[in-house]
Amino acid sequence: MLSTMTTSFIGRLRARDEAAWFELWETFGPVLRAQLTRWGRGRIGPETVRDLSQETLAALSDSMDRFDPSRGARFSTWLLAIAKHVLGDEMDRRNALKRGGGRPGASLDESWMAMDARAGADEQYEAAIFRAKVEAAVRLVERESDFVDFSIYRMRVFDGQSGKEVAESVGVSEPTVSRRLAKVRDLLRARIAEVVATYSFTQEELAEAARSGLSLPVSPDGSPAVRGGDRLSDNDFDEALSEIFHRQQELRRQDEAVQ
Repeated sequence: MLSTMTTSFIGRLRARDEAAWFELWETFGPVLRAQLTRWGRGRIGPETVRDLSQETLAALSDSMDRFDPSRGARFSTWLLAIAKHVLGDEMDRRNALKRGGGRPGASLDESWMAMDARAGADEQYEAAIFRAKVEAAVRLVERESDFVDFSIYRMRVFDGQSGKEVAESVGVSEPTVSRRLAKVRDLLRARIAEVVATYSFTQEELAEAARSGLSLPVSPDGSPAVRGGDRLSDNDFDEALSEIFHRQQELRRQDEAVQ
């Protein structure tokens, strides 16, 4: 059963909400472009990759009316299968043009909804999809938080500065740094839980945060709960989040370098 946050997002896509489509583009565009580049093996250039990633997300949005959650597809599988379809259609079109003929685009097969459609998803792709969810949550928290509060968290966790260094840079005491750090951390836990729930179709996807060391609290229905976390795991949470965030930032830098 899908979470209420997922069904709400699906409803926005079905209603052709442009903001929902942009969220998909901003969050998962770099992952899709990296995957399409891997598949293309030098046969398609950066501009084509960008166009195909847009087509993938547009096709994803357009296929919402046919989405059937009971068939067990993961969110990541959904993206991957549609991307494969879009790339395959592009390569078939090119081959047809080489032969001097035209070829209409193939209709999107719904077999991607089945459990075994995941066969083409490797660990690298799955990890990047999860990191994209986490990065999206971090962006939300940065927009919502007080500028100084988020700066403290960024300097302390993402930049690896000591509490003393952060306190001196910001002009506050170390206890104040700790309090503000905790405030942002609690908001990060809440937003990560929300974003993971929004872009997850299966219990396996919901459990990815815990497997990645983020130790989000869990509600009775098995989905991440939106509340503060266990203080005993704060350091582990910060370390895991920092590693995930930096790896996704590197993917984004690589993506921007070829655009």
